[in-house]
Formats: sequence, structure tokens, C-alpha cells
Amino acid sequence: MPWFAIYTRPKNEKKVVAGLEKIGIEVYCPMVKQVKQWSDRKKKVEVPLINSYVFVNIEESARNIVFEIPGVVRYLFWLGKPAVIQEQEIEVLRASLKGILSTVEVNEIQPGDNLTISYGPFQGKEGVVSQVEKNNIRLVLKELGVVITISKEK
Repeated sequence: MPWFAIYTRPKNEKKVVAGLEKIGIEVYCPMVKQVKQWSDRKKKVEVPLINSYVFVNIEESARNIVFEIPGVVRYLFWLGKPAVIQEQEIEVLRASLKGILSTVEVNEIQPGDNLTISYGPFQGKEGVVSQVEKNNIRLVLKELGVVITISKEK
């Protein structure tokens, strides 16, 4: 059976996992422990590694059953089809979280962030993000005096 990624409402990952397990679906939500600070105390809490995402191992024909669980929004799609996550990728994720890893922060790209281009004609060049759109990022390469737009491949 293939693994699929489900997008959930914010802060509903644990509830969705419990609901899916209750109806007999194999589900995985990678969790990490973080120290959260409130005004009066600090506490170790378990939070999802990837906010608002849960992975399910389910037959293609039974995919719609997950929508019976409150908090499930939609499947993650790639190239017009539900994104399929390989078993090896899930195992690598599980194995990496068994180690000493205690906190990981996953952030989205924001204007003002510094990025280094990893491949292509500008490989190795560092720039500052000036604009983030749905499928494009504008990057200012001060060293070359240019602004480039990086587009998501379709």
C-alpha cells in the first residue's frame, strides 16, 4: 500500500492521528520534543515535526475514508495526483527521529532570508529573498547586481 500525505487543520495533527487509528488506518505523524515557555513556566511538549501534515498508509481505492475524521482538510497533490511517499522515505524519517534529535525547526522561506543557490547557472551564489509568491521566489544577487526569479518546475 502506498503512503499519502494529508493536510490537516492547524494544531489538529494528534486528533487526526487518533481518529485514523481508531478506524484502523496505519498513520504516521513524526513528533519531536520541544521546550515551550509560558509566562509562568517551561514545559517539554511533543509537537509535530511538519506542521499540519500526517502520513497515511492506505489503498488508493479507500482514500476518501479519511475525510470522515474531523480535522482532515485534503491530500497533498503533486503534478495533479495525490503525492505518493515511498516506504523508504517514511523509514528514513522514523530512523532519523530515533536518534538524539530533540528539536527541529521547519520554516518557510520569507522575504529577507539569505539563500544559496544549490544548482544551475548561478550555483553557489548567495542572495536575499525579496519576494515569495505561490510558485516563484525573487532573489537579489547583490554580488552580480541582478534580481532572478526562481520558479517551481511544473
